[in-house]
Amino acid sequence: MLLVTNKLRLYLLMFFLLSWFCSNAILAADKKESVLGPGDSIKIFVYGHPDLTTETKVNDAGNITFPLIGEILVDGLTPSAVERKIVKLLVSRDLLRNPQVNVLTSSLQSQMVSVLGNVRNQGRYPIEGRRNLTDILTMAGGILPEGGEVVTLIRSDGNKWTKQTIDVLDMVRSNDLAGNLAVKSDDLIYVERAPRFYIYGEVQRAGSYRLERNMTVIQGLSVGGGLNPKGTERGLKIQRRDANGKLETLDAKPNDLIQPDDVIYIRESIF
Repeated sequence: MLLVTNKLRLYLLMFFLLSWFCSNAILAADKKESVLGPGDSIKIFVYGHPDLTTETKVNDAGNITFPLIGEILVDGLTPSAVERKIVKLLVSRDLLRNPQVNVLTSSLQSQMVSVLGNVRNQGRYPIEGRRNLTDILTMAGGILPEGGEVVTLIRSDGNKWTKQTIDVLDMVRSNDLAGNLAVKSDDLIYVERAPRFYIYGEVQRAGSYRLERNMTVIQGLSVGGGLNPKGTERGLKIQRRDANGKLETLDAKPNDLIQPDDVIYIRESIF
């Protein structure tokens, strides 16, 4: 009797563990899937019943139409959840026994994210499953050479809009992917142009140039090809706007750091 009781306890323990594992596996799978919404298209396959195979679109009310059943509310459900719902309806209405249903997403129009700014392909991209910031940037063709290293993510929580800035270069260099945020539907990702600085006066190539991190005045001059025969490093000047937007002229040294939108002026040598 004791042996039977112990076996029963073991079977019950195994049953609960298996149930817990399956439940968590289903939840984990759902978390990786995108939820469906109006405008999305799905394909539904029923094994052994090709007459029930159909492709349908979620209407504005969040419903799809399925043979023998009619309208089914799927708004806010993942494809896996839709599979289980169709199976339950087919069985509960005595239409099929032990049906095997597979639902695939053919088009996601309800779960979209917008990418603007200095990327190769601006536009709206579907969120299929879990997608991070870098995934979407890759889908948009990557950041252009003139694009900046700081990306802005704008999203709504339903009540207000929030803005986050993510330093992609720092994230990669530090191997800290905490900033590689999971994107959500209706997010806006904006890649600004990289900061610039300007050189004019007695240099080989006056003009506008990309400002690299911690770039010094002497490094900036080298980007412009260096001084021409008339130029001198003495009396270097930088035109820079202060916190109030007022333009001021500062004396500059070769090892001073350049700031965004600085204008470096190289004077002509007297001798």
